[in-house]
Amino acid sequence: MSGIPTQEEDIANPTYAYVGAFIDELQRAGIQHVVICPGSRSTPLALAMASQPALRIWMHIDERSAAFFGLGLAKQLHQPVALLCTSGTAAANFLPAVVEANLTHIPLLILTADRPHELRDCGAPQAIEQNRLYGSHTKWFMDVALPEASAAALRYIRTIANRATALTMAIPAGPVHLNLPFREPLTPDPLPDQPLPEVSQRSPLAWHGRPEHAPYVRVSDTPLGALAAEELTRLAALIGTKPRGLLVVGPCDNPALAEPLLQMAHTLHYPVLADPLSQLRGDPSAQSSVLTSYDAFLRIESFIAQAEPELIIRFGAMPTSKPLLLYMKRYAVCPQIVIDEHGGWNDPTQLASEFIHADPPTLCRALSNLLMDGAESSAEAKQAWLTSWQHTDQLTRQALLTSMHDLPALFEGRIFSELAELLPAESTLYVGNSMPVRDLDTFFWPDQRHIRCLGNRGANGIDGVVSSALGASAATRNKQASVLVIGDLSFLHDLNGLIAAHLHKLSLTIVLVNNDGGGIFSFLPQAAHPEHFEQLFGTPTGLDFRPAAQMYGGKFQRVKDWQGFREAINEGIDRGGLHIVEVPTERSSNVQMHRQLWQAVEKALQAASVANGR
Repeated sequence: MSGIPTQEEDIANPTYAYVGAFIDELQRAGIQHVVICPGSRSTPLALAMASQPALRIWMHIDERSAAFFGLGLAKQLHQPVALLCTSGTAAANFLPAVVEANLTHIPLLILTADRPHELRDCGAPQAIEQNRLYGSHTKWFMDVALPEASAAALRYIRTIANRATALTMAIPAGPVHLNLPFREPLTPDPLPDQPLPEVSQRSPLAWHGRPEHAPYVRVSDTPLGALAAEELTRLAALIGTKPRGLLVVGPCDNPALAEPLLQMAHTLHYPVLADPLSQLRGDPSAQSSVLTSYDAFLRIESFIAQAEPELIIRFGAMPTSKPLLLYMKRYAVCPQIVIDEHGGWNDPTQLASEFIHADPPTLCRALSNLLMDGAESSAEAKQAWLTSWQHTDQLTRQALLTSMHDLPALFEGRIFSELAELLPAESTLYVGNSMPVRDLDTFFWPDQRHIRCLGNRGANGIDGVVSSALGASAATRNKQASVLVIGDLSFLHDLNGLIAAHLHKLSLTIVLVNNDGGGIFSFLPQAAHPEHFEQLFGTPTGLDFRPAAQMYGGKFQRVKDWQGFREAINEGIDRGGLHIVEVPTERSSNVQMHRQLWQAVEKALQAASVANGR
């Protein structure tokens, strides 16, 4: 049989009645996208998915890349995405993306096919221990019952579909794992010795699902709300006595947060130190209070010494910037309030004096209302504090921009200041870990244009970034520009991920920062030990990536200057498809140029201090 029958037709294999009910219920529960890796044991699920017109199928050959592709898709869509693979080590290759999804609260439904129980732990081929394979990295695990077509079994599998899908989105969102064992035959062949029970008439809901396309079990998840009135009053009273405060926003992807948080910042006259993955940079209403150059000026002792905060309120995960972390550690006695919407303990600094588990937009609105109604006795002090940070941010940005244009070679940080000018509004900028995300933090200054910045900052790994960026591109269906900035080792690590661009005709412009090795180690203490540095940390490969780009049907351009860079980026965005723009750099000179820029910032701030008579 080339496909599987519908539920209204005669299904000769009970497995397909069971699997058909499961897939039908998944799409009723909200699953619209499924990433499938080829395999034998997963045949029933794959055929049922392919026969379900409400599902969009994304085929991927490599399981590790496939899982990261699904992660990028779910991250961009803000909705659950299902992953399917066969049994054995195929399932194990999902683990890195599952870890990332768990740490960053991305809703993934992992479906792993498995051998039936009698073929486990007995030497059967392609059989490994898959029960709780991902350990504590999933929110929920179920070793699903073997298929049968009884009314009880169909009710069970429909319920499991709704429960698992709902759990991926329940606060905090994250991955859920269903392990589904199947006996042979795996294709929808007739089974004369196992006649299908007559369940259609006796149990129409189990067979057909609920009417009007309703899910079998409707699940409602209520988000965290506001604090109790007395807690809000206490918090507002505390904030009202602290004119020298900061709002720190780490990686975050809550579209509802920007407006109320910026309103609170305006009410308080507090600077907002916004990580580039906070989605606050480039917001037209954020220009007066959101600072983007703090990673540079928080390296300067003269500023840090006179900028002791009285209160820090932090939203989201810990920001990328190490200078910001060191600044907060320097003033460890400063009260630090962490607002965590996921109910977790997101504080690697051990500096938090208070955790508040509440809905951040709701909390910001409530506090703004209370603070506007209160006496503004410290308005002058608050404004002076804000002005000092704003002025420093402006001086820093100007010093970086001026000095950067005087550098003689292709400088890695300038990639982001160029992209800030080139990317159209509503573009997606995906960024790799190690140096790219740090240069994004310092040098990306979009003005009056919303650019969505994404990255895999849960486990901070270099694996799967190409696939995640392609998944994010797939979610936009190529309607908006998608650009990835990635280092050469990370690109090499997920080279297989490029197959998705070829198979699904996706558009992605990749800026390949090729410094022939691990560039970030040149900034770390390991660089002070040159004897074995290149072998153990620099790890040069000397590869030419042009043939790889051509193999996957992409266009490859190696640029020599910034004019060539601009032309290549514009061509990639305008023409669509896969474009790889290689920016060749040199690791040791890149370190020197970064340090030159920090010195330029220090000189600019010292000159301003002298001019102001400090």
